[in-house]
Amino acid sequence: MKITDRDIDNGKPFDWGKTSLDYAKFRDIYPKEFYQKIVDRKLCIDGQSILDVGTGTGVLPRNMYQYGAKWRATDISGNQIEQAKILSKDMDIDYCVVPTEDISFSDNSFDVITACQCFWYFNHEIVMPKFYRMLKKEGKILVLYMAWLPFEDKIAGASEKLVLKYSPNWSGAGETIHQIDIPDCYKENFELVHHEEFTVRIPFTHESWNGRMKACRGIGASLTEKEISMWEQEHRTLLEHIAPNEFDILHYGAIAELKKR
Repeated sequence: MKITDRDIDNGKPFDWGKTSLDYAKFRDIYPKEFYQKIVDRKLCIDGQSILDVGTGTGVLPRNMYQYGAKWRATDISGNQIEQAKILSKDMDIDYCVVPTEDISFSDNSFDVITACQCFWYFNHEIVMPKFYRMLKKEGKILVLYMAWLPFEDKIAGASEKLVLKYSPNWSGAGETIHQIDIPDCYKENFELVHHEEFTVRIPFTHESWNGRMKACRGIGASLTEKEISMWEQEHRTLLEHIAPNEFDILHYGAIAELKKR
């Protein structure tokens, strides 16, 4: 399903369904410490009911399933949910294809609502009241994010420049470490009780970093097949010149925890 938002990529349409195979293969890269920080907050653990919105290929529920929570997960893309179901074989995770603005679970259904790498895509004036209604008393919204740091990491910076060559309106470039921005409409009904920003080094090979970059919004989700092929050929050549066969990319992670008032 194509998405167009004038605040994202200057309104250039993108479709995560186009990149679902690469997304499934190359974007499950969060380190153990990322998940441990969630557990340390006593969130997404045994006895809790969780809704993961914008789940993509189910990265968050799949990796946190071991901690015992009961998961439901939604995404706007049927292709993403199809991959999530394949990757979640033998896990009791309830997946549903639905835009976050259209979700309609019962009142007081969830202890935690999670949003990983997707919070800025939502119409918050619509979804905030839904989140408030669906959360139990003192329920939490957990917003999660991780991104490479192009100004601190030369390989990430070079790869990002190549994305911008093919997708100059891509607004995902130029990340620096910062607190997750929470829209003002949440302030009346939710309290920010915790936020954290931290750096991590994520290991890659030429193949996995090329796949990770190809699966980003500026390439796989928005370019034509011909453009993607041209970018990929150029990116692989770039990596041969600037990167060893195995290397780390400096990222930062960010967490924002909101509590229902």
